[in-house]
Amino acid sequence: MAVVPFTEKDVALLARLLRAEAEGDGKLGMLMVGNVGINRVIEDCLDFTDIRNIREMVYQSPGGFEATQMGYFYQRAREIDKALARRVINGERFHPATRSLWFFRPDGPCPEQWFGQWNTGRYKSHCFFAPLAADCPRL
Repeated sequence: MAVVPFTEKDVALLARLLRAEAEGDGKLGMLMVGNVGINRVIEDCLDFTDIRNIREMVYQSPGGFEATQMGYFYQRAREIDKALARRVINGERFHPATRSLWFFRPDGPCPEQWFGQWNTGRYKSHCFFAPLAADCPRL
């Protein structure tokens, strides 16, 4: 059962985002990026108080995803990527992105904090960061 509202266009949009942001980290890395995106739709806190659906999450500005500014993002969604998008839309969560609202790819080790948010772990090239439960209780 879906944890956020969606259409088939949303599935394709999220699939394109997963691929553009994390294809190099494999399926699990793409699922974790999906967790971050879906968490932004679920939660109503900090930088994400006006995000109500997948489209708003993907194109949020400022604070959205850099991949939306690159040509690779605009390629047609593949079925394998759509299947991954459906998994996170249906609520599957993967550590360290379970409660994360942010991720980035550092040149070196993950910092303990990033813009005041705590590091929850690293998967391949991406570090994940989550808010305190008191700040964002829906996660």
